[in-house]
Amino acid sequence: MPTVPSISPATGNPTTSTFIHTLDCNFVDNAGRTLLLRGVNLSGSSKTPVDQPSYILDNFWEAAENGGKNFIGRPLDLDDGSADVHLARLRGWGFNMLRFPITWEALEHEGPGVYDYEFMDYTVRVLRKCKEYGFKVYIDPHQDTWSRFSGGSGAPFWTLAACGINPRNVTSTQAAIIHSEYPTPYATNPASLPAMVWSTNYGRLFSQTLFTLFFAGRDFSPKCIIDGRNIQDYLQEHYIEAMGQMADRIRDAGDLLEECVIGWDSMNEPFEGFCGWEDLNANPTKQGSTLKKGSAPTPAQSFRLGMGVAQTVENWNFGTFGPSKNGTIIIDPKGDKIWADPSVEDANGVHPKWGWRRDSSWKLGTCVWAQHGVWDLETCNVLRPDYFRYLPKTRKPINGYASPAEGESTVVEFVEHYWRSHWQLFARRIRASHPEAIMFVQPPVFAPPPTIEETGVDGLNGRCAFAGHYYDGLTLITRHWNWFNADALGVIRGKYSTPIQAVKIGERAIRQSLQEQLGILKSDTLTLGPYPTIIGEIGTPFDMDDKRSYGWTDDGKYRGDYSRQERALDASLNGADGTNAINYTIWSYCPDSSHQWGDGWNMEDLSLWSQDDIVFRQPTAADSSALSLTTLGPSEAWSEIMSRWKENPFDFLTDGARAVKAFSRPWPTKVVGKPSNIQFDIGSTGFRLTVLVRSQDKLNEDGIEEKDPATEIYVPLVHYAHPRLLPSQESGLSRTEEDTLDDREAQVAPTPSEVSTSTTPTLTNATLGWYGLTEQPDILDIEVTVSTGRWSIHGQTVKWWYEVPQSGEVDREYTIEIRRIGGAIKTKDSAICESWFEQFCPDLCPEACCVM
Repeated sequence: MPTVPSISPATGNPTTSTFIHTLDCNFVDNAGRTLLLRGVNLSGSSKTPVDQPSYILDNFWEAAENGGKNFIGRPLDLDDGSADVHLARLRGWGFNMLRFPITWEALEHEGPGVYDYEFMDYTVRVLRKCKEYGFKVYIDPHQDTWSRFSGGSGAPFWTLAACGINPRNVTSTQAAIIHSEYPTPYATNPASLPAMVWSTNYGRLFSQTLFTLFFAGRDFSPKCIIDGRNIQDYLQEHYIEAMGQMADRIRDAGDLLEECVIGWDSMNEPFEGFCGWEDLNANPTKQGSTLKKGSAPTPAQSFRLGMGVAQTVENWNFGTFGPSKNGTIIIDPKGDKIWADPSVEDANGVHPKWGWRRDSSWKLGTCVWAQHGVWDLETCNVLRPDYFRYLPKTRKPINGYASPAEGESTVVEFVEHYWRSHWQLFARRIRASHPEAIMFVQPPVFAPPPTIEETGVDGLNGRCAFAGHYYDGLTLITRHWNWFNADALGVIRGKYSTPIQAVKIGERAIRQSLQEQLGILKSDTLTLGPYPTIIGEIGTPFDMDDKRSYGWTDDGKYRGDYSRQERALDASLNGADGTNAINYTIWSYCPDSSHQWGDGWNMEDLSLWSQDDIVFRQPTAADSSALSLTTLGPSEAWSEIMSRWKENPFDFLTDGARAVKAFSRPWPTKVVGKPSNIQFDIGSTGFRLTVLVRSQDKLNEDGIEEKDPATEIYVPLVHYAHPRLLPSQESGLSRTEEDTLDDREAQVAPTPSEVSTSTTPTLTNATLGWYGLTEQPDILDIEVTVSTGRWSIHGQTVKWWYEVPQSGEVDREYTIEIRRIGGAIKTKDSAICESWFEQFCPDLCPEACCVM
């Protein structure tokens, strides 16, 4: 580890004991220990107002047209006692990091420049509560397919009107698919929305147009002038300032920066729109990140649909073996147009509600791309099929990029030409409020980051992390854990000459492939410099196989059985272990998750916990239904749940959790040196950590307020609980209660050594201590073996001390192994069944097994 600087590389100010550095490809504490920051997104339901989840159509449009709804109550309710319950659970699972989604709509829904300061103040209160539980937080300006009003989340309603769009006709023109209007606004059945079909909105007119205007309006829509500015500048200025206002509020709180909020993500999953599109008459045949499922119009067909002209378009299925064309389908808007009627603004182009003035060169009621000569309204023919493929020759130099030479055409590179300049403007504004902010760099999905200048007002300035996303796409879309998978990232990056070469057969091969793909994302970070990698989103769906885990199939046979989800999630998170040792924030934790509606947004169902999985007491023969949150009043419900924490933390941490053994896993939170290999086996509870220690890893103990700092490993109760905390049938299988922590607290290798007198647990704060977790002397049933040094147990943390090589001495590798003395805790999810293929040919499934 390079010497940890005593001053900030961004500001030159002295660093504090809570300061987190980004150097040597890792997050590093102020003493010089490598940190692994792992946690969740809190929360997926923050995409919508509390009373308007995506499936509710009532008052959906009317409220938006009148200034929208506030988002107070997201992501946690601070008034009913539940916030403490949720945060205590997350901390008890071992998480130390939160990605905190906030939408542009939540900040500026009432109109351009009208900010919801009440919501911002509420957010500050929630962040203070997160701080109480010891979480580090990075703010996520979240969007999906632009807006709730285009089937996603993010931008306020008025941005649609600013772009000349009438969203009431989004569904009829299929410019987007909206959950609450699915399949039609007149015969809605939102529960039938197909899995992940919302993401096809990226391939439809609304998102393609809005993102093009946002990122590249000056080049491709120069006629689109509003309030004297091009629509690109108008939208970006409002978006960036709204987030800047939120950053100001967090700064002005006075007790959150660095101690809790360490930085800002850039826009969630930005999309290139039409930028770089080769031929507007055709959809790309090359595999990309945009899903083909259901109707799939080409851009040319979308142009015509947007002007009310019926089209026959391709229809696609997504099955076990990926996307396949399934004939055609007719879409008939019956004359409805996506473009707003000219009468919505007065003769001077002034909007009566939102107040802007539209330039006379921008005509309402007509497709903006027809106005720019891309296609002809009379013939419906595309006149310039490669309009978005090349930079305009009149392009002015921006951020060092010169306009094309005369006679030359420069192919558009979205990240280089458009995304980077937006990111720099965003970073400049955030750093004006939060000078020490770690900027979490997130280009489009699976795209490597660009080079960004190190110094300057919009440079990295030593405070950066790469925050790409990764999902096991086949499992996410098919809602099934398959016996085969594919190297999706390798296909997109051109690793294979044919997609069939990317197929992986058998669980071992799949797990290795996922680890390799995450390793590629980690290596992408080096384009920015020696900065850390964090996977901003990773996870798996819980409504697999027609919601069989909810008892909705097979006469309820599989109710509560999350073994398939456990295997899928373990495979993904195992990919972040191994030699990768990657930070991550799982998508997601939703306090209001339910079996019927999942996360409350577009039928997504990825929450690690659900209120519908809570069992308050076992039902008797005469009482066939257990109590739930819906059968108790809020105060009674949360009071009973909190009592679980006091009485038995194992029950508290497992009740309502889904596939908890996959995500509440042992891992090193602080390491003297670098974690070079992390191995964990769910089935056996075997954990092994190898650390690389160099002479430069000597700690600066004066940098932190902690006595006798050590390597710290989180040891989850859900895997290693003492038998006294388990059901009676389990407690008889292991050690007696008389065999407590005290007689094995101090262990050394290879010879005895004095035990540290420190009793400070990692999981330390007044709230958690009050609920009894760290007060109990024997909550774990573990055996620890180390190659050198000494160790002791503190709550759910093992502390490990060892020697650091002196200057001039060779590097050293040390190992620690942990297992549960009584063996793995048996639960309904414990049976890890191999597929028929693996049972049939185990010898044919080596680690790198693949077809062809």
